[in-house]
Amino acid sequence: MDNKNIYGFNVNALDGEPISLGDYKNKVLLVVNTASECGFTPQLKDLVELKKEFMGQDFEILAFPSNDFGGQEPLEGQDIATFCSNYGNNFPVFDKIRVRGPYADPLYKFLSEKKENGVLNSVPRWNFHKFLVNKDGAVVDYFFPFTKPTSSKIRKKIQRLLAVADQ
Repeated sequence: MDNKNIYGFNVNALDGEPISLGDYKNKVLLVVNTASECGFTPQLKDLVELKKEFMGQDFEILAFPSNDFGGQEPLEGQDIATFCSNYGNNFPVFDKIRVRGPYADPLYKFLSEKKENGVLNSVPRWNFHKFLVNKDGAVVDYFFPFTKPTSSKIRKKIQRLLAVADQ
């Protein structure tokens, strides 16, 4: 594989600390752009449930707040963390980023452009767009915002990726 994985990217924690996505090597990842004032915001609760379902397995959810859609993420830093804690958050929430357009974060350019990830084109059109990443850090699928994180479609794909990696 010609290094088409997310492990070379660095992102910032809510406190501004840089974090290497290489820290998530060998995990199946669901990467989601979130917002606190969106009609899909209740999906935070579904993400918590999904994380609980796969607890103890090599699975993680990575949430990236974004204000790209309708100004629905007015919060910053610690206020985002506090908001997410209202949903019993049990997964990493990173610093607010741009997820589309010319100023999109390099991670999201990689996730959403086939010329970058080698697999698919899927630019987020709204909050709670989900990308599924396998244990090799490669993008393997995406789900539109209206697909709930706890849907059987998403759960089965995660189970399949976890099983493949365990063989």
